[in-house]
Amino acid sequence: MTTEVQAEEKWQGKTRGGNFGYWFFIFLLRNLGLKFAYLFLRFVVVYFALFAPKASRSQYQYLKKAHHFSSFKAWISVIKNFYLFGQVILDKVALMADIKTNFTYFFDGEEYLHQLAKDQKGALLVGAHIGNWEIAGHLMKRINTKVHVLMLDAEHQQIKAMLEKNKSEKNFHIIPIKNDLSHLELIKQAFERNEFVAMHGDRFIGNAKHFHCDFFGEKAAFPTGPFYMAMKFGVPISFVSAAKETSTHYHLYCTKPEQYPNPGSPKLRDEQIKKVLAKYISNIENLLKKHPLQWFNYYDFWA
Repeated sequence: MTTEVQAEEKWQGKTRGGNFGYWFFIFLLRNLGLKFAYLFLRFVVVYFALFAPKASRSQYQYLKKAHHFSSFKAWISVIKNFYLFGQVILDKVALMADIKTNFTYFFDGEEYLHQLAKDQKGALLVGAHIGNWEIAGHLMKRINTKVHVLMLDAEHQQIKAMLEKNKSEKNFHIIPIKNDLSHLELIKQAFERNEFVAMHGDRFIGNAKHFHCDFFGEKAAFPTGPFYMAMKFGVPISFVSAAKETSTHYHLYCTKPEQYPNPGSPKLRDEQIKKVLAKYISNIENLLKKHPLQWFNYYDFWA
């Protein structure tokens, strides 16, 4: 059961890091390799655990509530989660800066996306802050269509600067989220050209409409925007993620695309969105049961 709310903002729409962080990682990766960079991460993790108490507490809360870890196991797992998050960032930077790696991948459900491209159908690919979202977007180059990734404008500027400085090209187009809502027109145009748009469905900013839904047995806020947009533009939805299974191996998950009609009345539309959200949340929960340490939402998700 879900209930609509207009709660105060919990996630501030900001991400840590900056251009220097990207460039420093690139220096390590180019000159010392991925293994050394992973080793260096251990010092960063200790610093982060000591001086990012809010992130530590939120991750501890998630591990206790969602997976029922003991207090000791939860705190140890917080450190492991930070280390995994650092690896995911390094992997992303290495891939986007065209640094040679020996990553391998397993694709689960990729045939659905190939079929959509073959049929010349646009689609909304909805991910979450699980695993490595940028790796999933990068691997879309295997699909014979253009992929647009929705991203916060600040993060887009960081990545743009990194790519320009290192003369690298990304394999997807970024649509920056702007205050003037110009990104909505770009999304509309992408769907009209039968292209893919990829975005997260587990965060909202400010007063964006959202529902409180059951997530691991307790209420948490999820945005309605992505799902309403797919219904409005008449495109199917596929849930996509890329989980890190070993230091050099990723597992890409794509669910079978489903298209939902846009009902005439707001009440029926909201009921439809709740049904889609229930499927999306179930998908997230199943992924996190397989990969409990790869949840990277560092704020009080159940607030």
